[in-house]
Amino acid sequence: FSYPPAHQDDVVENFHGTPVPDPYRWLEDMQSAPTRAWLEAQMELTTTHLHAYPHRDQLHAGLSRLWNYRKYQRPVVKKGSRYFLFENDGLRNQPVLYRLDSLDSTPVEVIDPNRLSDDGTVALYSWGISDDGRYLAYGCSSGGSDLQEVRVRDIDTGKDLDEVIKWGRFVGIAWKPDNSGFFYNRFPEPGTVPDDQLYFNSKLYFHRLGTPQSADTIAYQRPDAPEMLMFPERSHNGDYLFLIVAEGASSRNRLYVRHINSDGDFTRLVDDLTYMNLPIDVVGSTLYVSTDRGAPRGKVLALDLNNPGHPDSWRTVIPEHEDTIAAVKLVSGHLVVSYLHDAYHQLRVFTLEGTFVREIPMPTIGSIIEISGDPDGDELFINFESFLFPTAIFRYHFPAASLTTFRDSGLDFDSAAYQTTQVFAVSKDGTRVPVFLTHKKGLPLDSQRPTLLTAYGGYGVNNTPFFDPACLYIARQNGVLALAILRGGGEYGESWHQGGMLENKQNCFDDFIAAAEWLIVNHYTSPARLTTFGASNGGLLVAACMLQRPELYGTVLCGVPVTDMLRFHRFTAGRFWTGEYGNAEENPDHFKFLYAYSPLHNVESGVQYPPIIILTAEGDDRVVPLHSMKFAAALQFVSDSANPILLRFEFKAGHGYGKPVAKLIEEAVDNYTFIFQNQGLTPV
Repeated sequence: FSYPPAHQDDVVENFHGTPVPDPYRWLEDMQSAPTRAWLEAQMELTTTHLHAYPHRDQLHAGLSRLWNYRKYQRPVVKKGSRYFLFENDGLRNQPVLYRLDSLDSTPVEVIDPNRLSDDGTVALYSWGISDDGRYLAYGCSSGGSDLQEVRVRDIDTGKDLDEVIKWGRFVGIAWKPDNSGFFYNRFPEPGTVPDDQLYFNSKLYFHRLGTPQSADTIAYQRPDAPEMLMFPERSHNGDYLFLIVAEGASSRNRLYVRHINSDGDFTRLVDDLTYMNLPIDVVGSTLYVSTDRGAPRGKVLALDLNNPGHPDSWRTVIPEHEDTIAAVKLVSGHLVVSYLHDAYHQLRVFTLEGTFVREIPMPTIGSIIEISGDPDGDELFINFESFLFPTAIFRYHFPAASLTTFRDSGLDFDSAAYQTTQVFAVSKDGTRVPVFLTHKKGLPLDSQRPTLLTAYGGYGVNNTPFFDPACLYIARQNGVLALAILRGGGEYGESWHQGGMLENKQNCFDDFIAAAEWLIVNHYTSPARLTTFGASNGGLLVAACMLQRPELYGTVLCGVPVTDMLRFHRFTAGRFWTGEYGNAEENPDHFKFLYAYSPLHNVESGVQYPPIIILTAEGDDRVVPLHSMKFAAALQFVSDSANPILLRFEFKAGHGYGKPVAKLIEEAVDNYTFIFQNQGLTPV
C-alpha cells in the first residue's frame, strides 16, 4: 500500500521526566490545510480500495433486508390519558414519536425527525412530555454532535412554540407538575468562557413556557465546584425535584433533593462520589433509592425525606443478591427490578417492603432495554431484545399477572434456525469471562468460520445481548457472532467495573484476548478468520489488543477509538473520562500504566499488524477524530506489509447516537467489504 505522506514534527512532551514524542500533533488541528489535504487523500484511498470489491451491491442488498424491520428503542410513556412511543417502521433514518389515545387506537404522529433535515442527520436526543400530555420538550442534535437545541411542541396543534433553548449537551428535562415549564441542565454559552471551559460549570435552569431563553432562571449552580455535572429528575407525584450530580462519566454520583416549588437550597442526601445513588420514586415522603453503597451488586434502600439522616442509616428494602441490579422502577405499587444474571436480564417483582412476589419470564436469553410504567398505574411496559430477537415491547398487566406482546418487529427472519449459547473463557489471572455465541444450528466447527468478536469493558456499562443487523449478518454468512463480557463493565457489579479501570485496565485486554483464544482453541475460527470490532472505549480495546497480540486477528474494525491516552482529557468531553482512565499529566503513576497500553504510543516498527480500518466522523465531539487520525498515521508509517491500514472518515456524523439508518447501512457495507476482501470471502 502507498499511503498519503504524513510529515513528522519534532514535538516532544515531558511526562514526569519521560520525554514522549508526538510527531503527529499537527493532525489535532482539523481545519489546517495540511490536515484537510491529508484527510482527503485518506478518504480517496479508502473509497477506492473498498469500492474495488465486486460484491458490494450484494452486501448492501443483504444488509438492507436485514435492517428493514420495525424498531422500538425507547420506552412507552403514559401522560394523562395518552400513551407515547417511538417507532421506526423500517428503513426510515430516524424513529418517529407517536401518541395513542388508547392502547388500541391508531397512532398519531407527534414529531418526525426525518422532516427536520434532507438526509436524516438531525436526531431527537432528549425529550420530556408534560404531565397533561399537552407539550413535548425535545432536544435535537445535528450531524452526530452532542450539542442540542431544545424546542417545545404543542402536541394538540403539532406546532412548535417560539422559544429555542441552546447550548445543551447531555440534557435532562423535568417538567413541573402544573405544566408551566421545565427544569433542564446546560453548559455555558460559547464565547462567555474560554473554549477549554465549555464542558465546565453545568447549571440547572428553569424554563417557563412562552418565554425566551434569556428569561430562564438559574435554579441551582455550584460555582465553587465547576467540574460538577447536574441532571434533573422528578418524582412521579410531582412533589420533589432530584439532582443527579456527577463528575465525569463515572457511575458514582451525589444525590440532592428539594420540593419542586422551592427556590431554596437542595438537601444533599448523598454528598460524596463513593457510590452510585439513583432515585427510584417517592411514596408519601418515603424515597426509594437504588445504590451500590456497601453492596457492589446493588440493593434498594428507603428513607424518610422529612428526616433523611445519613445514608448508612437508610432502611434496606431489597438486599444485595448474587445477581446484579441493572434497573429498578416503581410500578403499580411494586418495585420492579431488572437483574443481570451472567450478563443477561431477568425481571422480578417485589412489594414496597421488599417481599418477593414473582418473576416475569422473558422470551429468551436477552436484554431488557427499558421498563416503564407509573407507580399508581396497573401496567408495565418492557422493551426486550436478544441476538436473534429484535426489540419488541411487552405489556405486563398487574391485576391479571399477564404478559402480552404490545409491539413486535415484524422482521422476516427465521430465528429458529439459529442458536445462542454462553461459554466461559479463562483470563490470564484465572477470571472467568462470559462469552455469548450466536450462529446457525449444526454449524461445523472446522476452524474456518468467519467470526466477529466484539466487547466494550468500561465505565460500568452493561454489555448484554443485543440485536444489531450489522453484527447478526456474520451469522447469516455461516459464521459466528461472539460477545465477550469484560471487566470494566458493570455486569457483575461495581467490583467487576473496578477490576477493569485505572491501573486495572489491562485486565480488559487480557479478558478479550482470552475470549479470542477460546474461539480459536475450540475450533470455531482461526486467526485468519477472526474479526474484532469495538467502538469508543471498545475501539480503544480492539486497538490495544491488536498491538499486544497482532497474530490473533485476521481483521480489525476500530470504531471512534480513544487512542491518545496521554492527552485525551484536553479535548471536549475527554475531561469526563479521567475517573475511568486516569490523568497522565497530573499523576506520575497514572502516566506509567496509561503509557504502557496507550495505542498511539505502542505502535512498533517491524511488526506485521492485521488489516485494520479505523472509523471516525467529523461531527464526533465526544471522542474527537484526532485519536483516529494520529493512530492511522502512526500505523501507516511503520507498515511494510500488504495488510491495509485504512481510515474511514465520515461527514455529517458523530460518535454514533442518532446516526441515520442509511449511514448505518453504508458503514456496515464498508465494514463487511473490508472483512470479506481481506479474508477472501463472498457473501452467501
